Amino acid sequence: MIRALARLLLSLIFIKGGADAFLDPGGRPARVARFGIAQPERAVILNGATMVVAGTALALGWLPRLAATVLLGVLIPTTIVGHPFWQESDPQIRQTQQIQFAKNLGLMGGLLLVLLEERRARPARSRAQGG
Repeated sequence: MIRALARLLLSLIFIKGGADAFLDPGGRPARVARFGIAQPERAVILNGATMVVAGTALALGWLPRLAATVLLGVLIPTTIVGHPFWQESDPQIRQTQQIQFAKNLGLMGGLLLVLLEERRARPARSRAQGG
């Protein structure tokens, strides 16, 4: 029960943020283009859709290890491209970006815990079922 609640809470930011990026890329493609990524608007939309699908899978407990792995795979470049605090000269913007970068590192930690917990939970379920 606690594991399911934790996955749900962790997934909400990916579902909401992914939907926002998918439905309204806004200024995101310009940031993506600065990193030399081809077709930046398409990249933002695909990234958002991936977050929605994997976040929903995580929330519902469908292949949670795969969902967490996919979310890690999209969150790492999203963090680097979306929150490059090291490029900011304005102290307030720099601090805001550092906070967002650190928040994403925390989300990565949560996803790693999902991977660890699901790995530990599988043998326990197998033993409980007599396997």
